[in-house]
Amino acid sequence: MHHYLIYLSITAFTVLLPGPGVLLTLHNSMQKSTKQTLTGILGVSVGIFLVGLISATSLGLILSKSMIAFTCIKILGSIYLMYLGIKMFKKTGLNLNLESDKNNPKSVFSSFSKGLIVSLSNPKAIVFFMSVFPQFINLNESYAPQFLVLTLTYSFLIIIIHAIYAISASFAQDKLLSKKGNAVLNKVCGSIFIIFGITLAASNK
Repeated sequence: MHHYLIYLSITAFTVLLPGPGVLLTLHNSMQKSTKQTLTGILGVSVGIFLVGLISATSLGLILSKSMIAFTCIKILGSIYLMYLGIKMFKKTGLNLNLESDKNNPKSVFSSFSKGLIVSLSNPKAIVFFMSVFPQFINLNESYAPQFLVLTLTYSFLIIIIHAIYAISASFAQDKLLSKKGNAVLNKVCGSIFIIFGITLAASNK
């Protein structure tokens, strides 16, 4: 691999930028249990890892070159983001069942699946992998191990950086745990998700 530290810096900066994954983590950290927040982060990370694997195959090439395939995934992704946004926006009640949710398999699976789908529903992640990764591949070495290391690096950085976001957001939880604060938080997060969805749908490849 060429210039791994440079790749590490670029990837860390990319993960740090606020996006649907980061917003989902922030929302979970202030609305759900620690277990749900962590499984949500794991879902985002696993989703990115799968995107990396897709990018390493011919399917990734098809998605990056085919406008029809790219557009289909983009539209489905935008619809899902807007669905999450509307669902958050309409939610007004306090989450008073954190203790019962901690051991609820359905709640944990729901958090994981949301994080997973948010990552998988963004076709631009595939374009990022296919455009940025080759610049750090040493053509004189085996391709697969290098791609695997770069993809795992991205996934681990998501876990670390999102965990930092979650811990930071948890400090504001007490101030936002009132009925009014909770309603405002849901509407703000919901609105941003809707904007993410609209922006993704309107964006060009």
